[in-house]
Amino acid sequence: MIRALYSAASGMSAQQTNVDNIAHNLANANTVGYKMRRSQFQDLLYQTIVQPGAAAGAQTVVPTGLQLGLGTRVASNGISFAQGSFSSTGNPLDIVVEGKGFFQVRRPTGEIAYTRSGQFHLDRDGNMVTGDGDPLEPQITVPPEAQNITIGSDGTVSYTLPGQTASQLGGQIQLAGFANPAGLNSIGHSLYLPTDASGEPTIGTPGGQEGLGALMQGYVEQSNVSVVEEFVNLIVSQRAYEANSKVVKASDEMYQQVNNITR
Repeated sequence: MIRALYSAASGMSAQQTNVDNIAHNLANANTVGYKMRRSQFQDLLYQTIVQPGAAAGAQTVVPTGLQLGLGTRVASNGISFAQGSFSSTGNPLDIVVEGKGFFQVRRPTGEIAYTRSGQFHLDRDGNMVTGDGDPLEPQITVPPEAQNITIGSDGTVSYTLPGQTASQLGGQIQLAGFANPAGLNSIGHSLYLPTDASGEPTIGTPGGQEGLGALMQGYVEQSNVSVVEEFVNLIVSQRAYEANSKVVKASDEMYQQVNNITR
């Protein structure tokens, strides 16, 4: 009964973490470039009463054994980088990546962070920056008086100036790819940092031979969270939490019977 209490308690704790994860996904259902996380569970240690395969006699072995588990825990909540749906904005500085790859932005600390959110703006110097003011890397500069800003599928940024017909080159957007993007470290603001699990970034031209996706101008990538799926997961998690709480109650009642056995 002691095992049942603690196993059920671990199940309740794991489901609470799962609900926290679901709540975070639902809260970001409308966050541009957000990638959902899915909780992954793992069973805990086992107390072996009879070892499977132990000798049962001179020429026989125990076929199954007797092992009692000690509960569960949330092992990870991996990121799903499945493509989100595209939404047209008509803003020439909004970009989506059709396929794999991340935009590179330089943070105030000088380090390079990576994002799938392609909502960009021009600062007072004409540099393409994120909503937080972090510039794209490599730097893309467009004069404030520029007209007809065009971003090609290969990341080439061009524009025209008033009174001129020839296009001017503002730079070329490059993307970064990772061998294991699920191993990236989320730091908020739709930004990720590389880790030993993700590997070092591979920098390349959008739509090039590195396997990176092409760019599409005037669109943003919506969150890949499925609200219906998250609500189903929420119901399943609620019922699992309820089931574990009933095990705690049943174990408590059994203890109560034992305590009253001499009365």
